[in-house]
Amino acid sequence: MPHQIAYKRLSRTDGHRKALLRNLATSFFKYEKIETTSTKAKEISKVVERLITTAMGGDLAARRALAEFITEPAVVKKLIEQIAPALKGRAGGFTRITKTRVRPGDAAELSIIELVK
Repeated sequence: MPHQIAYKRLSRTDGHRKALLRNLATSFFKYEKIETTSTKAKEISKVVERLITTAMGGDLAARRALAEFITEPAVVKKLIEQIAPALKGRAGGFTRITKTRVRPGDAAELSIIELVK
């Protein structure tokens, strides 16, 4: 019986899952809102919350830690200079997940994940 599972595997290998989460996080910060499956939205929410908390430090170490995970330097700059200061007063709960529709092809439940401002 599986206990205390920290994350969902999303039917992918470790490297593929990490790449998926990196790309989703980069797109999320780039557009501040993305539509994806509900399961992926829940998983990316955990990652995004940690990245925003790291960005609130604002120092060089935080910038380097973010640059390791986020694939575009312009997105790292946007996260540190625009997104993190706007959310500075919040202790957590930086994202909102709203269920939208069911995808016709495979009946996957889709959700929109967006920043709470």
